[in-house]
Amino acid sequence: VQLVESGGGLVRAGVSLRLSCAASGRTFDLNGMGWFRQAPGKEREFIGDFNWSDRNTFVGDSVKGRFTISGDKSQKTVSLQMNSLNIEDTARYFCAARIGRPGPHPSYYDYWGHGTQVTVSS
Repeated sequence: VQLVESGGGLVRAGVSLRLSCAASGRTFDLNGMGWFRQAPGKEREFIGDFNWSDRNTFVGDSVKGRFTISGDKSQKTVSLQMNSLNIEDTARYFCAARIGRPGPHPSYYDYWGHGTQVTVSS
């Protein structure tokens, strides 16, 4: 399974940004996709998950109310809408795919993209 993220960049605080991720390869075993982020010197942080079978989503507490996750099973894609960005959102954002059930930890996910950088300036 290959995952490719897109949509990162340098933005000013307060604006919105949308990230997308597309899965390819042996995707028939997958049950969902999610997003994580990692800032320098910090652990990889769970952002949200999209479950393909029931389209159920959940996002982490740190971004709840500002970030929304969505997906398309037929297209094997997942997107992350980020609103009201602030400097603390600066990180490398990673797309991940899982075979099993969702969970707010990298260990629940089996495949990873290379990430896309999001930098928020004041």
